[in-house]
Amino acid sequence: MTQTIDGDRTLAVAMIGHSFMGAAHSQAWRTAPRFFDLPLTPSMHVLCGRDPGRAQEAADRLGWAQVESDWRRVVERPDVDLVDICTPGDSHAEIAVAALAAGKHVLCEKPLANSVAEAEEMAAAARAAAERGVQAMVGFTYRRVPAIALARRLVADGRIGEVRHVRAQYLQDWIADPEAPLSWRLQKERAGSGALGDIGAHIIDLAQYLTGDTITEVSALMETFVKERPLATEHAGLSGTASTERGPVTVDDAALFLARFGSGAVGSFEATRFATGRKNAIRIELNGSRGSLAFDFEDMNVLELHDATESDDTAGFRRILVTEPGHPYVAAWWPAGHGLGYEHAFTHQVVDLVRGIADGVPPHPTFDDGLRVQRVLAAVETSADTRTWQEIPRD
Repeated sequence: MTQTIDGDRTLAVAMIGHSFMGAAHSQAWRTAPRFFDLPLTPSMHVLCGRDPGRAQEAADRLGWAQVESDWRRVVERPDVDLVDICTPGDSHAEIAVAALAAGKHVLCEKPLANSVAEAEEMAAAARAAAERGVQAMVGFTYRRVPAIALARRLVADGRIGEVRHVRAQYLQDWIADPEAPLSWRLQKERAGSGALGDIGAHIIDLAQYLTGDTITEVSALMETFVKERPLATEHAGLSGTASTERGPVTVDDAALFLARFGSGAVGSFEATRFATGRKNAIRIELNGSRGSLAFDFEDMNVLELHDATESDDTAGFRRILVTEPGHPYVAAWWPAGHGLGYEHAFTHQVVDLVRGIADGVPPHPTFDDGLRVQRVLAAVETSADTRTWQEIPRD
């Protein structure tokens, strides 16, 4: 499937969508082969957008060689090896299933789909494709923050013992202004859900990734504080610009839930886009029988560790600056103490995906991982609607 150009094995990438996530993914595809030794060299081959003019402008700005305006033509092209899906959730399933059937590797942004049924279809397509050597990954990028990857390693090594409590928050304030326009992210038919799916999905995935455990039961509440907003003008982005007409907000502004894990651990989760003053605060704390770990993305190069086996005279949380060469991903970058940023996690995602494809090993998180998150999202919505505890269906 991969092509050989001037002796190098090249992975020809096509990206569908080119807004916020498209820019982040483009930066990663450009950067990964320049800092990491990869078995395949990604080639930014085709960018696809519905408006040919805007797509061409984005391709010129972001570094893509060619442009298409119909994703179906992209999937059919024999010179494309991998399809990177950066579109709203309502199109993920159709594009991903078609691309996998055509023998293309797939990277799909989170959440995997807008419904459990779509996610199940995608996961089944990915399992069938994997039997043919075709790989699929869902883009839960925060797994690739070095401090988070280090936390996972410490948990797996038993440094905090048996995990008993997970405490997770994702706090933003970008729509706290009631006059912020009605973008697609506030429309259920496009986004699937609001704060729950957009940012809550990340902390659900992080909790299951860090603990190596799965959420089995939830009890939730959800709220929409601003029921109606000015309509966004055409081509508006995350915030966009507003018109004088107004439309209904059909998703949640905030979601909160309690959870039980398969191991018996308990958790509390909060996702909101109304936390004034919080721009992108992902906070997660694990309390175990031998200690605790704490992380806040607004100080993303730091992991806090408490060793409960130390003497009470000296015990307490200590600050680990996760910039040493021995820390996950860090050796490819700067000298110790020189911090990484938001964009680096996307680069690490490309690195792990390309290595998985070259080695014939499913890169994580898989579509099955995405399906597990989707089932939790659905259970949270049902719980909030019915005011009951909801069990998560097992695989």
